[in-house]
Amino acid sequence: MTNQVSPPRTWQRLLQKMPASRIGAWTFSYRLHYIDRLLMRLSNGRLSVPGVLVGLPVVMLRTTGAKSGKSRTAPVVGIRDGDRVVVIGTNFGSWRQPAWYHNLRANPEATLSLPGATGTYIAREATPSEREMYWKRGDEIYIGYSAYRRRIRGREVPVMVLTPKSR
Repeated sequence: MTNQVSPPRTWQRLLQKMPASRIGAWTFSYRLHYIDRLLMRLSNGRLSVPGVLVGLPVVMLRTTGAKSGKSRTAPVVGIRDGDRVVVIGTNFGSWRQPAWYHNLRANPEATLSLPGATGTYIAREATPSEREMYWKRGDEIYIGYSAYRRRIRGREVPVMVLTPKSR
């Protein structure tokens, strides 16, 4: 697997405890996407709050609404694997699946804005062996994933692999 993101620095690892906590996850789940959309738009996708503060690779995921058919954009942690990008649907440890997951299942074609590039991707669910590999990779970059898994009950967290459409 190609790791195109530097591991979080020691101080970023310490700051990761804040959004991994229950109160931090709740706060960030309701506020962070508004701030990140603006910040990423103003910086051409180079800056996000999780990227700067805790060292997470954030990308903008644009999907088509499963019910509405409208374009929906969400900042998500995107784990690079060569030309593929993997997103894990923890939804900050919530019992509900993230909306982008439902949208990708209904309409797997999506647009990803990565730092310096935007492209069309096709999403699919990760295979069981891929899930295990990507969870390990996610745990390496963000301590919150293990905290979220402990809090999530009664649902399987989706792991989606997005592959460039031209492939």
